[in-house]
Amino acid sequence: MRVAEIGIIGGSGLYSMPGLANVEHVTLETPFGAPSDAYVVGELGGRTLAFLPRHGVGHRFTPSEVPSRANLHGFKQLGVKYLVAVSAVGSLREEYVPGQLVVPDQLFDRTKGIRPASFFGEGIVAHVPFDRPFDATLSGMLHTAAQTSGATVHAGGTYVCMEGPQFSTLAESEENRRAGFDLIGMTALPEAKLAREAEIAYAMLALVTDYDCWRPGHESVTVEMVVQVMHHNAAAAQETIRQLIPLIGNGFDSPAHHALAEPIAGVDLPTYAAIAAGLAQFNYDQSKGPQLAAERGIDAVSWQAALDGWNGRIAASPAVASRFNALYTGRA
Repeated sequence: MRVAEIGIIGGSGLYSMPGLANVEHVTLETPFGAPSDAYVVGELGGRTLAFLPRHGVGHRFTPSEVPSRANLHGFKQLGVKYLVAVSAVGSLREEYVPGQLVVPDQLFDRTKGIRPASFFGEGIVAHVPFDRPFDATLSGMLHTAAQTSGATVHAGGTYVCMEGPQFSTLAESEENRRAGFDLIGMTALPEAKLAREAEIAYAMLALVTDYDCWRPGHESVTVEMVVQVMHHNAAAAQETIRQLIPLIGNGFDSPAHHALAEPIAGVDLPTYAAIAAGLAQFNYDQSKGPQLAAERGIDAVSWQAALDGWNGRIAASPAVASRFNALYTGRA
């Protein structure tokens, strides 16, 4: 399977990425079911990237139905380290005009708790830092790329994520403005949370399609209105992605890549993951652990403690442990 370090997940109106060379459609299975669609893997600007339409080709999934865990797991399988989410949003600020782009820097969750929001649970507990949901370096590159593309783009802003699929009531829209939010959409969560758990740097290119329903004289939001503006925005988004690829270059280290550097409920994850990945060449023969630990500068006592803790998790919840291994160590 080809490795693609850069991933693009397209929202409403962005169902393809023109200009890709050596295209391959990759259908993946995950422990969380099937992703939204096949991943389109191809080359752009000398780099391999993977594209996925968030709602599926033909827009088959509502925001609440998007299989985000499967989508992020699939990106992880492909080797993605940098993920750009392209999303249609409503504007809650006069200065964020429909047809313009925004690179937000914060999120607020107003979903209803019906979307699976973590890879963990059922015996494996993890708490990842999420104070800054978007990677600052990737977001900065994305803003620069949008400027270079000629688009009008704003840096920063808080995206409030609603459940949908209905649009806001007037009371909700006005309350979101009073709360100081700048953009409203339906898909950033749990996607951003899962990207952090998967240790993928995540940034968003928000495409403003409307003024929600708060602005006097602005019509109520309709699908037709969103689609009309999205046709214009999609071209701007595609050109921004083309400009982004050389800025990422050979990549960079992100705090997101180390989101699980702390122990998981008594399991020293870095030690376990480092050695478990190496054990693949020995068909996961755990007796090889001390040898691999020594090669990685990890003392045998630390490895044994990590192994004992993890084996306890496997015994308590083998299905969950299997999903974890597939996500973090390449162990199916």
